[in-house]
Amino acid sequence: MENDIEKGKSTAIISYLTLIGAVIAIFMNQEENKTNFASFHIRQALGISISFLLLGYLVGYADSWYVTSAFYLFYFILWIYGFVGATQGQQKSIPILGDFFQKIFKNL
Repeated sequence: MENDIEKGKSTAIISYLTLIGAVIAIFMNQEENKTNFASFHIRQALGISISFLLLGYLVGYADSWYVTSAFYLFYFILWIYGFVGATQGQQKSIPILGDFFQKIFKNL
């Protein structure tokens, strides 16, 4: 398990660097280099990025500083939670949406 974490840690960290980082991490985590740790964090990061883009589009129509700032703060907290977990070698799902992301991206 420790070897799996150390082997996949850099891929897991890269996955949190925007949507492009998640796509790069998917390619880094191919068959011969695949680790469960990296796959877990790729699913989390990809889910955060996609939900940010989809929900951000809808929040943009709110035309309210309070709604927009609350959305960005919520997204940033989820991102920090996942990123810190990846750097510390932990596999904890992000609050609220983490288990859902693990289910819908289970093939990664």
